[in-house]
Amino acid sequence: MELCGIVFSNGERWKQLRQFALTTLRNFGMGKRSIEMQIQEEAQYLVKKLSSTQKMPFDPTFLLSCAVSNIICSIIFGKHRDYEDRKFLTLMGLMNDIFHVVSSHWGQLYQLFPSLMDVLPGPHKRMFKNVDELKKFISEEVKKHQDSLDPSSPQDIIDCFLTKMEQDKHNDKSEFYLENLVATTFDLFIAGTETPSTTLRYGLLILLKYPEIQEKVQKEIDFVIGRTQSACMANRSQMPYTDAVVHEIQRFIAVIPLGLPHTVSQDTPFRQYIIPKGTTIYPILSSVLHDSKEFPDPEQFNPEHFLNENGTFRKSNFFMPFSAGKRICLGESLARMEIFLILVTILQNFTLKPLIDPKEIDISPEMSGFGNAPKPYQLCVLPR
Repeated sequence: MELCGIVFSNGERWKQLRQFALTTLRNFGMGKRSIEMQIQEEAQYLVKKLSSTQKMPFDPTFLLSCAVSNIICSIIFGKHRDYEDRKFLTLMGLMNDIFHVVSSHWGQLYQLFPSLMDVLPGPHKRMFKNVDELKKFISEEVKKHQDSLDPSSPQDIIDCFLTKMEQDKHNDKSEFYLENLVATTFDLFIAGTETPSTTLRYGLLILLKYPEIQEKVQKEIDFVIGRTQSACMANRSQMPYTDAVVHEIQRFIAVIPLGLPHTVSQDTPFRQYIIPKGTTIYPILSSVLHDSKEFPDPEQFNPEHFLNENGTFRKSNFFMPFSAGKRICLGESLARMEIFLILVTILQNFTLKPLIDPKEIDISPEMSGFGNAPKPYQLCVLPR
């Protein structure tokens, strides 16, 4: 059975839905100044929430998830949600738990032996319950959109998809129908929330361990942007060290180390082998991100992996945390913008303080399966 949505579909379904998603995301500002302003506003909202911690220890998981998710929520659902909204927090919890379970040993076993794991009890069963809960929420949102739809003035991606469904209702080859709408929205919602927020959460933990790197980034922020002006993407080219730190965070953590599974569409020669049509393959991104020839001592966090000897930023063709090829993450430009602007805004306003000696902080992943997630931690943020 061919799966619905974008992430795990193939062939004509994937082509139609991916093209629609790319076009619509761009129409709603992805990669443009309009979405940059929206991220800046969300980053300032996050600053207020961080200030309310009043220098007390806290777990940053849900604050970061809410900040990042609100960007994609505005594009998909056309609305901003308050960080105290119980339903919103429940959704963040469901997504966080899905990422946790699918990256655990149980999730790995399910990927290897799906038929066997379907009949065995275990935490992997919770993952499917969580997916169903998220899709139920999305279906409710779709119903609200159907009731209020104005085809001449679509407010978000769901409106655009519904309009496309109506336009294609007599086209038997169209992939625009309700099941694909829910699945596509689910894909964009969870991908647009979990991986960027996990990257930011992991990044803060790394900066807690290396206060000297944090201090160096803050000096560059103060010199280029100052304390009062909002960070913007135009600043990035003037901030090679900060840019290198952001890249090194993504390289070091390899948030999706195996990449997403894909099916070979035809018999494919690869070195001395032939990969038969229909074979499932995993592009192991961590093998490139941790290549020792490109990145000396790849298991060490070192921003100089992305710096030339004269201190300018060094690009690398081995930097591919968003995968590669035709199935590269379609939200790459949005995620890059979110990670840079939110991280810079946090460090512009706060100094991160650990609860333990930085030397004792463990930055190895809590688990490493589908995704790499940091071990749970707390920190304090001190206003600068």
